[in-house]
Amino acid sequence: MTQKTKFVLVGLAGLLAGAALTVNLSAIADKDAASALPIEELRAFTDVFARIKNDYVEPVDDKKLITGAINGMLNGLDPHSSYLDVEGFKDLQVGTQGEFGGLGIEVGMEDGFVRVVSPIEDTPAFKAGVKPGDLIIKLDDTPVKGLSLNDAVKRMRGKPGSNIKLTISRKGVDKPIVITITRAVIKIRSVKSKLLENGYGYVRVTQFQEHTGELLAEALTGLYKDNKAPLKGLILDLRNDPGGLLNGAVAVTAAFVKPDSLVVYTEGRSEDAKMRLTASRENYLRPMQTDYLKSLPDGVRQVPMVVLVNSGSASASEIVAGALQDHKRAVVMGTRTFGKGSVQTILPIGNGTAIKLTTARYFTPNGRSIQAKGIEPDIIVEDPNLPSEDEGLGIREVDLDKHLSNPNGGESAPIVIKPGESPKAAPTTKPGKEKDIKPLTLEPGEIVSKNDFQVNQALNLLKGLQIFQGR
Repeated sequence: MTQKTKFVLVGLAGLLAGAALTVNLSAIADKDAASALPIEELRAFTDVFARIKNDYVEPVDDKKLITGAINGMLNGLDPHSSYLDVEGFKDLQVGTQGEFGGLGIEVGMEDGFVRVVSPIEDTPAFKAGVKPGDLIIKLDDTPVKGLSLNDAVKRMRGKPGSNIKLTISRKGVDKPIVITITRAVIKIRSVKSKLLENGYGYVRVTQFQEHTGELLAEALTGLYKDNKAPLKGLILDLRNDPGGLLNGAVAVTAAFVKPDSLVVYTEGRSEDAKMRLTASRENYLRPMQTDYLKSLPDGVRQVPMVVLVNSGSASASEIVAGALQDHKRAVVMGTRTFGKGSVQTILPIGNGTAIKLTTARYFTPNGRSIQAKGIEPDIIVEDPNLPSEDEGLGIREVDLDKHLSNPNGGESAPIVIKPGESPKAAPTTKPGKEKDIKPLTLEPGEIVSKNDFQVNQALNLLKGLQIFQGR
């Protein structure tokens, strides 16, 4: 299978779990079996099927039994392999276009419940106060326990304007939280930007979609135009970005590194699962599309950068952060990322359905596996508006049942800056209290709060680099 026959995602948009995906829209060729069919086990399957058909208390449809068996096989492998019915397959394809119906939550399945990876910015779920790590235990009056992820997603989707009641269990809160959310058509502009102050730009990527690379190029051009001079520093905010299309991640990375630099590679058992993606136009442009990165302002690939990440940064976000970190192109700041480093291939199986099967792991340019580990920031800066990472309240890939292991070893310890501490004292002192830290508030028309502690720390670092370079 060639690169051109694949439609690649790393992190699903909408109401699906953050994941790395390769969607194969061509016919699936039969492959030689690695071993003989397990005759005894297949005989046991048919015996159970017959017993249910004959003896179950109520008649059961054949399709329901087969679908349940397929779901059981896939769900038993890892948290991200699953069966996609006709509606689920369509939702997956539509979600990457930047417009879909629902609540705007990235979710996964854990212990039979729906775990929130991240609410998507500017969506009903985000505005209603849904937080990363929340465990959804009821949808209206229906317990989530016993539902498949696809069934739960279907219940959360619905006609725009209609309401749904979520009952949520949140760590650190004694009683369940009940939130009523009004469904809406989710339209997401994946790139937002502004000039924080003279010489310093801010770009936020909320998801990696089909047009993210183009929007990033527009944003960078606009920042340089507004500044009327080359930027002194740039903040790339990937916090709570759950992923999206792989070519979007390659495009974002390619905007800042040398052409043809390695961005990510994958390794799996089959040849189809092995890819090496570089910062080359064929890896981020659609056929016949003009190279929007060719006209980037001078200096974009040299401007000092800070990349902000947290536990809600998954898949494509981790690919970008890891690549820029490995190429020493940016300082990564924030808290450890989600750790979604496996690749799922979407295999159509007829009648408009498909299976999502884990086929590979992806690696940063220096060969680091992100799986179940995430990207460790160069400088850890915790968000004072969230519970401390030390309290174990951040939910990541490693916390999911049956997650794949990480084949790599450990990394060197990062610098730690916590609210109320100076960078110099951070590695040896306990967290302090900062009276001046204020809750995050967004003024009308703003895309980032003036009280955002992590953004302000990134800005301080960039200014410090300017002083150091000047000397």
